[in-house]
Amino acid sequence: MTSHDPPPLEETRQEGSPTPEPSLDNTSPPATRWHYRHFLPVRLGHWINVLCLPILIMSGFQIFNAHPALYWGNRSDRDRPILAMTSIRTGSGERKGVTMVAGHTFDTTGVLGLSGERARGFPSWATLPSAQWLAMGRRWHLFFAWIFVINGVLFGLYALFKGHFWRNLFPDWKDFQNIGKTILDHLFFRHPSGEEAKHYNVLQKIAYTGVIFGLGPLIVLTGLAMSPAIDAAFPGLLTVFGGRQSARTIHFLACFAFIGFIVIHLFQVIVTGLWNNLRSMVTGWYTIPESEEVHEKTNAD
Repeated sequence: MTSHDPPPLEETRQEGSPTPEPSLDNTSPPATRWHYRHFLPVRLGHWINVLCLPILIMSGFQIFNAHPALYWGNRSDRDRPILAMTSIRTGSGERKGVTMVAGHTFDTTGVLGLSGERARGFPSWATLPSAQWLAMGRRWHLFFAWIFVINGVLFGLYALFKGHFWRNLFPDWKDFQNIGKTILDHLFFRHPSGEEAKHYNVLQKIAYTGVIFGLGPLIVLTGLAMSPAIDAAFPGLLTVFGGRQSARTIHFLACFAFIGFIVIHLFQVIVTGLWNNLRSMVTGWYTIPESEEVHEKTNAD
C-alpha cells in the first residue's frame, strides 16, 4: 500500500452470517469515504510549529517580564506607557497586582503584576523558564525563533511553487460570495460534508493566508527590528515600524494575535472531529461523510 492509498476498511459482516434485510424506510446513515487531505510537507510544517509556538510565547513572556511595559516611538516614556504590569501597595499595606492599559487601571492580582508574593508581569506558569531568568529566556526564544523562521520560509516556498497556496489557501471571488453562509454555518456548528469537506472554507483560507503570509512575517520582522545587530545592518527597518519601542509593542500584539488564532483553531479542531482531524495531520487521511443530498439520491436510485 502506497502512502496515498486509503487505509483498509474493516469487515463488518462475518462469514455465514445472514444477509441483512433491506430497510423498509429506505434510510441508512450517510456513508463515509477517505480523502488524502494533507501532504507530508504540510504535516511536517504544522508539527514543527506546534513545538515552536508554545516555547516562543512562554519565553517571550519571560523576556517581557524584565520590563513589563509597552511604549510607542523610539524611547521608553515611563510616565505614559501604553500598557504596564506592576504591583502596588495599598493604604492598608496590602500588595496587589495592577495592569494599566491606555491610562485605565485594572486589578489583576494573582495573574498579572503580582503572583503569590512576587511582583512579575506574567505568572511563572506562563513563562519559560518558570523562574525569573532573562538570559535563559532569550536563549530559548532565539533558538526556536530561528527554527520557526526556517520552517516558515520552507513552507512558504512549498506553498507557492507547488501550488498549495493558490489551490488551497488563497480565497477567490467565489469564496467571498459564500462568506455569509460560512459565518452562519460556524455560528450554528454546521459542519461541511461531501465535496465541500474536501476544501478549506473562506474563513479558513483568510485565517491561514493571513497568518502564513501576514502575521508570521510581521512578528519575525518586528523581532529582528529589536536586535541592535540587525538595526546596524538595516537601519531602515526601525523606521518602518516607527522606532524600537513601537516594534516591541507591535511584536507583543502580534504574539497575542497568534494566541487568539491558536485558541480558535484548537476549538474548531475539537468541535469538527478531534480524532479525524488529528489523524489527518498525522497520516494525511481524512474521512468525509457523504452529504445528505448525495445519500438521498443514492437511496432513490
